[in-house]
Amino acid sequence: MSDVFAPPVEHWNRVSPALCTVQRIVTIVPVVALGAGAAVLLQLLVGWWWLTALVVVVTLGLVGWLWAWAARHQASWGYAENEDDLYVTGGVAWRRLVAVPYGRMQFVDVTAGPIDRAFGIAKVTLHTASSGTAATIPGLPADEANRLRNRMTELGEARGAGL
Repeated sequence: MSDVFAPPVEHWNRVSPALCTVQRIVTIVPVVALGAGAAVLLQLLVGWWWLTALVVVVTLGLVGWLWAWAARHQASWGYAENEDDLYVTGGVAWRRLVAVPYGRMQFVDVTAGPIDRAFGIAKVTLHTASSGTAATIPGLPADEANRLRNRMTELGEARGAGL
């Protein structure tokens, strides 16, 4: 059986490794804060050391899982440009491959939150008339996001149906 998610072109472009760091900050910091707060609160209110220790162990386990997940999540993203379409793949447990024809694009979004900007990355979203074929590429270096937005806009206008 052939791999459904094999690149339809010769080479996938991968997203920035900074996406992994941003994902870790956004997910692990709140988990550690909540776990520490819960441990302190339980110790003060109930005083059972074993319950506090259980909260700490569960928090550390969740931190370890999120740490590994962020690396796999970042590694799963890729995109490939060919003559007529942009292919985007991503996902760890539920993988997805989307082919967006240039002529079907309506507009291209580039967004970056404060943490993304601090690490020099952005997210490009390609919108079509159908929400099922919209594609998002997170973690692109800002220069690449700008280049891709300009190229997609140019190709969409040239194909005539979208932008």
